[in-house]
Parts: sequence; C-alpha cells; structure tokens
Amino acid sequence: MKSFLAAALLCLVTAVASAQQYPNKPIRLIVPFPPGGAAELGARIFAQPLGQALGQPVIIETKPGADGAIAADATMKAAPDGYTLFYATNTAFSWVPSVRKNPPYDPVADFTPVSKIGVFGFFLFSHPSVPANTMAELLAHIRANPGKLNYGSGNSTAMLSTAQLVLQEKLDVVHIPYKGDGPLSLDLLGGRVQFAIATPGSAAPQVREGKLRVLATLLPSRSPLLPQAPTMAEAGMQGLSITPWGGVFGPKGMPRDITDRLSRALIVLLRRPEVVDAFGKLAFEPRGSTPEELAAFTQEQLAIWRRVTAEVGIKPE
Repeated sequence: MKSFLAAALLCLVTAVASAQQYPNKPIRLIVPFPPGGAAELGARIFAQPLGQALGQPVIIETKPGADGAIAADATMKAAPDGYTLFYATNTAFSWVPSVRKNPPYDPVADFTPVSKIGVFGFFLFSHPSVPANTMAELLAHIRANPGKLNYGSGNSTAMLSTAQLVLQEKLDVVHIPYKGDGPLSLDLLGGRVQFAIATPGSAAPQVREGKLRVLATLLPSRSPLLPQAPTMAEAGMQGLSITPWGGVFGPKGMPRDITDRLSRALIVLLRRPEVVDAFGKLAFEPRGSTPEELAAFTQEQLAIWRRVTAEVGIKPE
C-alpha cells in the first residue's frame, strides 16, 4: 500500500512539475489545409503571439488532405503533453463525422478541447454577366432560367450552405465542385460558374475591381472587408444553419493545467486590437473560449451539420 501511495504521489508531483515547466521546447500547431488558405493564414495570426505569451515558438505544420482527417489523425496519435496542437475547422470536426458511416475519430471524445478561435467569413459572389445586384435579383434570375446557371463550391462549407440555399429556395441550378477556392475563383472570374459561396481571399480584390459582385455574407454581421455585402437577414433571406469555425484542440488526455494555460493565453490574445484587425482582413471573427465552451460548441455544430447533410440528401458513405 505504501509503495502504491508513493508511486501515485510521484506521478502527481511529476505532472505538476511538468505543467509548471511547460513549455520548455517549441510547440507544433498542425493545420489541415495547405499554405495560403484561410485556415493557414489565420493560424499565422495567432501562432506568433501565442508563442510569445508562452515563451516558446509555435511552429505551424500543414497536413492537408482527406478533409482534415490526416491532420486530425496525426494529432490524435501524438503524445498528450501540450507540444502538439491541432487547428481544427468545421471540415474535419463537423463535416467528416457527418458524411462518413464510420468516422475515424470523435471530435470531442478523442481530443482535448482548448479554445475556440472564431468564425470564418463566407460570402456569395456572382459574375457580372448575371443581371443581379441583390440576392432577390439573383433568385429571380435563376427562377427565370431554370437549369441554366452553374454554381461552384470549393469546400464543405460552401457545398453544404449552397445546397441548403438551393433546397430552401427550390432552385434549379447545376453544381460544379472544385478542389479549393483558388480554382473556383478562376472559373467564377471567367464566367464558367455564375455564382458561388466562398471565402474572400482571392475574390475580394476582384470585387473592388468590378470583376465580381458580392451579394451577401453568411456572417451574422457585415464584414469590414466587404462592408457592402448585407447579411442574409438584411437581404431578406432565411438564415443558413451551418457555421464555418475554427478551434484549437490537443490529443486526448492533455493535462488540465496545460490546457487551461493555453486557453487563457488564446482568450487574451484574440482580443488584442492588432489581432482582431489582422483577422478582419480575412473576414474572420476571432472568439476565444474556455475548453468547456469549445466542447459544447463542437457537439452543437456536429448535430447541426448532421441534420443539414441529411436534409439536403447527402448520405454517409
């Protein structure tokens, strides 16, 4: 009995000492998308100040592929010591579990929630050849030309949100999927697709030059990046259910002291004016949270995404 208590005490002392010393080496932040995308650009914004707050650099490692499942798997298999973190988005933690019969992981049970990072800005863009300056005019044009307009999607958020819009408004349009917003933007700019819900990265400059139009934002309020874009509510539209989000997680079993330290640091830095401004240029709204809030939000979003995928007729495979 004495030896058992001694061993337990030693484990406790070691854990406390480890948390007090954390971090004593660089931290790896796994991002599930390639460099230059909205997720990786956003990770750069919070990784550096997080490293400064912790006293060790936070190094971004991109692991794209399989809708974020490759990056999630790498995180899940890492040591739960706080030196491997995952910048998860809705693609990996809301979409993958919704469209697979046997998901490779449970977004909450197999990971340690740390802090929400925020909400991605998505907008509905159209080609100038479409005679529409508002959502109402776009819908009227689509209804007057059934089956003649193409729309593109470059990611799960775009595909699901547009499918929900099409279902709600009973539209007859043709869906063309793309591997990312980059190639989608090229075809939207060339008029091969007439409208698309997408991130503003490459499209926003084209709007300013008059080569594309922006008709609405999926954000709950107007974005400083494209302030002329009304919210769906302002445009007189029924709101879309899904939320494109990002949050930081660690492997399952990460020490609570380390998790809390990371969460507190992220909550503080995500309120800094320079961080808010930098995210604003990506039409991203930073929102830090406690681990419990992130866990509840992740479960809530998973339920919503599963419901919407079923409503639009997407069957798990």
